[in-house]
Amino acid sequence: MSLRPTLDFLLYQWLGVESLPSRERFADHSRETFDAVLDTCERIAREKYAPFNRLVDTQEPHFDGERVILPQATHDAHKAYADSGMLSAAQDHDIGGMQLPYTVEASGNAFFAMASVSIGSGMLTTGNANLLMKHGTALQKQVFALNEFSGRWSGTMCLSEPQAGSSLSDVVTRAVPDGEGFEADPLGPRYRLTGNKMWISAGEHELTENIVHLVLAKIPDENGKLIAGTRGISLFIVPKQLVDTEGRLTGERNDVALAGLNHKCGWRGTTNTLLNFGEGKYPVRGQAGAVGYLVGQPGRGLQCMFHMMNEARIGVGMAATMLGLAGYHASLDYAKQRPQGRAVGPAGKDPAQPQVRIIEHADVKRMLLAQKAYCEGALALELYCARLVDEQHTGTPEAADDARLLLEVLTPIAKSWPSEWCLEANSLAIQVHGGYGYTRDFPVEQYWRDNRLNMIHEGTHGIQATDLLGRKVLMEEGRGLQLLAGRINDTVSRALQQPALAAHANALAAALQRVGAATRAAWANGNPAEALANAVPYMQAFGHTVLAWIWLDVALSALAHDAGQAQAATVGRIAATRYFFHYELPKIAGWLPVVEGRDPTCAELPEEAF
Repeated sequence: MSLRPTLDFLLYQWLGVESLPSRERFADHSRETFDAVLDTCERIAREKYAPFNRLVDTQEPHFDGERVILPQATHDAHKAYADSGMLSAAQDHDIGGMQLPYTVEASGNAFFAMASVSIGSGMLTTGNANLLMKHGTALQKQVFALNEFSGRWSGTMCLSEPQAGSSLSDVVTRAVPDGEGFEADPLGPRYRLTGNKMWISAGEHELTENIVHLVLAKIPDENGKLIAGTRGISLFIVPKQLVDTEGRLTGERNDVALAGLNHKCGWRGTTNTLLNFGEGKYPVRGQAGAVGYLVGQPGRGLQCMFHMMNEARIGVGMAATMLGLAGYHASLDYAKQRPQGRAVGPAGKDPAQPQVRIIEHADVKRMLLAQKAYCEGALALELYCARLVDEQHTGTPEAADDARLLLEVLTPIAKSWPSEWCLEANSLAIQVHGGYGYTRDFPVEQYWRDNRLNMIHEGTHGIQATDLLGRKVLMEEGRGLQLLAGRINDTVSRALQQPALAAHANALAAALQRVGAATRAAWANGNPAEALANAVPYMQAFGHTVLAWIWLDVALSALAHDAGQAQAATVGRIAATRYFFHYELPKIAGWLPVVEGRDPTCAELPEEAF
């Protein structure tokens, strides 16, 4: 089963991406160039990634005391990806980019995530370089970002610390001025960093000649004390190998040392590291301390880093989606081939009849349809968000601002909803395989293990839910939520004109009204502790409402292009829509009461009662 027909439908029939070349930035493109990018990505993913997905799971990265060793397949895949130009696909022509719409770039990268998310396809490198293009100096862009876009160097984001985890206000990595004239370094004000960073993906390897770490650290005050909270956090470029202003390696290693590799449940092909900065293992000019160059203003590091974090959150959602789809395709193929059991007729089962394939059983169809609804719906959501990115960058001022605010509201959903429900799809894929699904003879157990990480990294469910209910739906006096409601109501109005979809439209309108009422009820007394105690059930209900909207809008597009439902793909999309409205959307009635009542059950339970 191929991903391509689904992508083509979503891009060209639903999102209308063919119209983007009418905009100046994309004027050199057409449907043909977009298809050429997708063809290239599909081919590389098929040849360099998919055949080695199991290999990188079983041959984990290991450290021999000097270097991290990865399978040759990982080196080959990284080179093929870098050579394709996808690292700089969205960048300007004059720096070697394609000026490709982000919607098409995200679609191309989907092939790699589906083929082997564990090998990776440069999400952090691109995000690192994009941050520098936004917040870096001209020379920082030239030296660091452009070498990342070329694939010569790679990038990381170094936020978490062993004692702090997601609590960035508790970061204790220190950055002190590096001697006299530190502020005049051409690469940026120069500091010496000391501290430890944990869970750093791709933090050490030899895939590229250099690794550019973006590191959050605090600059001590005049008394040598670190400022409490997040407002004291600054952002620094800390290269593994020191470089000159021309981007040439100086031959001197920076004081960044690998303390150890984390051994993960899944996603084993990517190194995940504990890094020590400034411990003196690699002294620079005879002195301990990792050399780092300030990005932006002191104390504004977290604001800069959010540029990369938000990009990464959408990337995590896409990774979760594609792992879900990989499991769905595998279990669908299995269900079409595996004979087991017999059909149930008016007289029950006849053991004299031949076995049927398991896809003929209603419960297996239920599990397959759930996977389709979760994963294809999540893919549509992620591409809708990608289309908002293009609108933010190239639309009219009013449209761009609306897209910005809609992205603010939808990003927690784009990260967390696929992370939860596409993982559930992976679980169902194992179930479809029965006992075989729980063995390594089939790939679905690996898909589940790989996907389990996505509920955690780039902000757990609790963090995303708090962001959604505590900030995003309230920001700018609730205008983002109002914008989203307006788009949902527009879909409802159009769907009411379609007899096959009218009941779904009414159900969606009721769900939207219920979510709005729950939002107001949660904040009725203005107490954040009470409002946010049930933020996760709120996010689950909010996410299901958003996905119901996405499916209804997709169904409208499917009917517009195939009103007679002559195509199997249209029948499938309408069935997935019906499944979501009949089986999934009603779940919000179970999630929202605790939100509306500000239920204290969890928040007030004393720890000794557990």
